[in-house]
Amino acid sequence: MDKTQCINTQVRSQQGFALMITLSVLSVIIALTMVLLSYFEEVQQDASDTKALIQADLYYADITTIFKGFKDKKTLFSVLYRTALPLNTEDGRFSLILQCEPLSKGVNINWLGLKTSTETEARLTVTQELFEALAQEYDLEDTGRLLELLYEEMGSKDQFMIQEQSRLHQKNGIISYQQFADIVSRYQFEVDDSEIGKIPWKKYFSFSSRSEKIDGEYSSPELISYLFGIDLSTVKEWASSLEKGSLQTFVTQNGGDYTQRQTLLAGKEFLEETQCSVRYALGGGYYRFTFEYIEGGAKHFEFFGKQ
Repeated sequence: MDKTQCINTQVRSQQGFALMITLSVLSVIIALTMVLLSYFEEVQQDASDTKALIQADLYYADITTIFKGFKDKKTLFSVLYRTALPLNTEDGRFSLILQCEPLSKGVNINWLGLKTSTETEARLTVTQELFEALAQEYDLEDTGRLLELLYEEMGSKDQFMIQEQSRLHQKNGIISYQQFADIVSRYQFEVDDSEIGKIPWKKYFSFSSRSEKIDGEYSSPELISYLFGIDLSTVKEWASSLEKGSLQTFVTQNGGDYTQRQTLLAGKEFLEETQCSVRYALGGGYYRFTFEYIEGGAKHFEFFGKQ
């Protein structure tokens, strides 16, 4: 095959891949639109917060029902992770944006509170090392105090031991980024440390107590760069490619040691663990709610009111 034929083949391959993504997006949009529009006419234009909450509950129920109806969850959520889905009517009277992200795309912050054992060693070590690396990079004033606050929230009396019946099990640890952000705000107020506000925590950590693996295929370039010691610009170039291939292949081809982190990663296994945010228009205003969808079940619905 000459060079021209090779280029043409690559172009057709990229076009085919892009078409597949487009069709997947369209199928999701059509399914959501058909159900959600059916409820729109039932809502009055002068909706109060109470009516907005009722409408949010309807959207929540129908979106999760649609999720359950999709057999190929990997295709569904791969599309939702790639782009936010805007749903609108031509007259502008109905507007909704659905955006989802993997719950386990980072190192679980709760791994800091794991009891030391052979089984937990890899997770505990990577979390401690990453936390310390960020603390040093951003020159935090009192890393020890921040850790104390985190361990307190997780139910740990000190950084070396957790009792089996501690509050970590009763409270399920840190279950949301907002909960973590409140702890950070408390630390910043106590210590007067402005540097902590500069740390991009979401790029490195996840905030779900149930996460046992890192969904590396959807991790941030910053986390992948840290985990495998690969130049950040190289990772960003790979992450933005339509035909980027698997994380394992990329790491291996760029001199990283995938096997060193393999026990921490989901690998080819698709983790049906996502958090979604819905922003919708109602009565001349915009409202937002979030929820988690984990292995066929929806939970942790949170309504944020008028935006």
